Amino acid sequence: MKIGAHVSTAGGAHKAIDNALTIGAECIQIFASSPRAWAFKPQKPEAIGAFRARSEETGIGPAFLHGSYLVNLGGDDELVAKSIGSLTAHMNAATELGAKGVIFHSGSNKGKGFDAVLDQAVAAMTQVLANTSEETWLIIENSAGAGNHIGATFEEIGRMIAGISSDRVRVCIDTQHTLAAGYDITTSSGIDSVMNEFDSAIGLDRLAAVHANDSKTELGSGKDRHENIGLGSIGSEGFANIMAHPAFADVPFMLEVPGIEGNGPDVPNIDALKAIRARLSD
Repeated sequence: MKIGAHVSTAGGAHKAIDNALTIGAECIQIFASSPRAWAFKPQKPEAIGAFRARSEETGIGPAFLHGSYLVNLGGDDELVAKSIGSLTAHMNAATELGAKGVIFHSGSNKGKGFDAVLDQAVAAMTQVLANTSEETWLIIENSAGAGNHIGATFEEIGRMIAGISSDRVRVCIDTQHTLAAGYDITTSSGIDSVMNEFDSAIGLDRLAAVHANDSKTELGSGKDRHENIGLGSIGSEGFANIMAHPAFADVPFMLEVPGIEGNGPDVPNIDALKAIRARLSD
């Protein structure tokens, strides 16, 4: 189990490797372009080459890209078309950089209900897959459940995957989102039950990554509020129970926490997860 974080690419994608080294990250997630804009800014060829070289030199990996926050597979035709374009551009960037794939939020059903948007979400993801490399994964992240978000339950994610029928579709579990959506992952028996449900609805072979975030809110809150490791409703023992589960033995854990000083994933949070990992391996 590698422990890493979302890191900055300011100055070029290759800078992410140095930023990862600074905080002790073993694997990374990055933005390939601004997550709050539809316009996609391609990486320069020299930055791509440097990223691949530095990754190989340092052994930092795997790498993942995070898609635009604007993506919504449950929107109107124009919004879905923009989402397809954005995801396709990010998938191509992941291929260029040698990243495993693109982790993304499915969006909102806009009050129409999941059944009403299922077919269009499946069609959109199928189109993205058809126009991108066979070696690159499209990775659905579970949502926290607020409002009309798509994919707050494993059942919804499983139904989308079943409609696509491609082994390139994978899943990223966000621990904070999972707790907020009503899945009790804080105890040993709880995580056993949750992962049995995941296996039944999705399949453990689809689990590609974990966003390791503690939660500012309680079980079932429906709110997306990340907290530093050990300082929220999951707590250090909760993470110990999660990390001890065999489903996560070879799955990379990546932090998206606010950081002790408010600057994002940092050494104390990386060290907190590494300490739990070390304790479990004794």
